Amino acid sequence: MTKLQSAAVIEETARLLTGQYVFPEVAEQLADLLQRRLAAGAYDVDGPEELAGLVTADLQSVNEDRHLRLKYHADPVSPEQGAATLASMRRDFDTSLGGAPRVELLDGGVAVVELAPMLFPLEWAAEPVSAALTLASSARALIVDLRANRGGDPDTVAFVCSYLLDERTHLNTMYWRAGERSEQSWSLPHVPGARFGGSKPLYLLSSESTFSAAEELAYDLQQLGRAVVVGEPTRGGAHPCRGWTVHPHLEVTVPTGRAVNPVSGANWEGIGVQPDVPCAAAEALDQAYALALARLAG
Repeated sequence: MTKLQSAAVIEETARLLTGQYVFPEVAEQLADLLQRRLAAGAYDVDGPEELAGLVTADLQSVNEDRHLRLKYHADPVSPEQGAATLASMRRDFDTSLGGAPRVELLDGGVAVVELAPMLFPLEWAAEPVSAALTLASSARALIVDLRANRGGDPDTVAFVCSYLLDERTHLNTMYWRAGERSEQSWSLPHVPGARFGGSKPLYLLSSESTFSAAEELAYDLQQLGRAVVVGEPTRGGAHPCRGWTVHPHLEVTVPTGRAVNPVSGANWEGIGVQPDVPCAAAEALDQAYALALARLAG
């Protein structure tokens, strides 16, 4: 990549930041930083992958927003807004049984449902996720494994929560920079299949890799007092983002909103969801299973 091509990428990234980023003042700081770094020759690199790493580090240097990235794609991506992310997600969806790769019943009537690697767009995920949660609905206790889940669709978060609650419940509010508007997220009054419900023991497994919408799922249910989170603090990304292709192999993702939980009035940005039962991620399933058996026995 020549310096001129790098300059074009930086110019477009700075334009998107100032026009879209949920925190306008931070956007101005970052746009200025990118321009200064460009002028200093920091982005005179051989290829787009190296540029992506350098720019991402700079984008996250002010407020450590992990959704703010310049992402490298090995295969050329569509210039259509959001197409690069969508294509990558579709590949993952097709190879993960729709994001519900594991449903298992353990001794004692404790079910395990793994949701990974993402909470895919609801128009894709509704059928496989509903099938997995319906299958687990008659279990005495449920463990939802989010340790390898790196995020996804807030609508799918609400869909999953709907199987784990009894009544329609306010889960989250998203504030969007565009129009300075707020949008509430609620669990659904009706779900396809059967609910696990809101009273039986529920445990969520977390790791340092659990991110974004998966963190929202854990945070929402934890704040409602519905679930016990077992494992490691999560990565800490509470800002929903959109993606724009700025080069055939590069996509800039810019958060355009922020989450506000109706219980805490806050979110998990930068700090992650803190587990109720801290332990190494590799031990979380055993810990949650032991807790479930003890509660059922009690």
